[in-house]
Amino acid sequence: APESLMQALEDLDYLAALDNDGNLSEFGIIMSEFPLDPQLSKSILASCEFQCVDEMLTIAAMVTAPNCFLHTPPGTEEIALTCWRKFSHPAGDHFTLINVFNAFKEASANSASQCNNEKWCRNYFLSCSALRMAEVIRAELVEIMKRIELPISKPGFGSEENILSIKKSLLAGYFMHIARDVDGSGNYLMLTHRQVAQLHPFSAYSNSRRIPEWVLFHEFSVSEGNSIRVVTEISPHLFVELVPQYYFSNLPPSESKDILQELINHLSAGSARKEEQK
Repeated sequence: APESLMQALEDLDYLAALDNDGNLSEFGIIMSEFPLDPQLSKSILASCEFQCVDEMLTIAAMVTAPNCFLHTPPGTEEIALTCWRKFSHPAGDHFTLINVFNAFKEASANSASQCNNEKWCRNYFLSCSALRMAEVIRAELVEIMKRIELPISKPGFGSEENILSIKKSLLAGYFMHIARDVDGSGNYLMLTHRQVAQLHPFSAYSNSRRIPEWVLFHEFSVSEGNSIRVVTEISPHLFVELVPQYYFSNLPPSESKDILQELINHLSAGSARKEEQK
């Protein structure tokens, strides 16, 4: 549909993948080397700047592969949730996926048998085939990085600096996928389309008492009850620091946009005062 085509071109423009003539920019040409969604390609390239490539490649592989969390048989829901909590990361679902992938790799390294791998996955209500697919995808992404001579930073997962770098990389590609809890009960209003969504049941946040106000999400699913899937908490300060101004100015009016605009004005006033003091 013409509307879908125009929306796709607009999104590529926001991601700096197009030049002034509507052709692929140099940045867009590099993005197109990856067989991924443009947002994910942009996040990987941003991770080169923020030095968290190793972790970003794992996230890219895990969100591209099929869902690794299995639908549990009736009566085993609480057992599955207890198992999944062992991988849960307080920073968000993207970080939880890294924990799952690393645990699977460790289990594979400690076991020479394919049957033992499958048994480990069954014990944790995880899909062995999905995790193997993630391994294959990640290896392919590493090869692409090497072929186009992009740096791969050393693993640093766990430190506060690394967590902040991953969030910045995710925001560089997914600033169009931001939602805010408008009533404190998990009803998230998306900034772009102004649709209300709930957290997907597989989200670690949906099974915790703490509901973050601002989140970045990987995808929005109408078929699964208007839910946002794979979400990570972000701060509005980080969002206004990294969002392109021309994208922000085109957002539809909302209370969330007003809150962000006040923050931008406050930060601008603070910067002006510092310049005057200098």
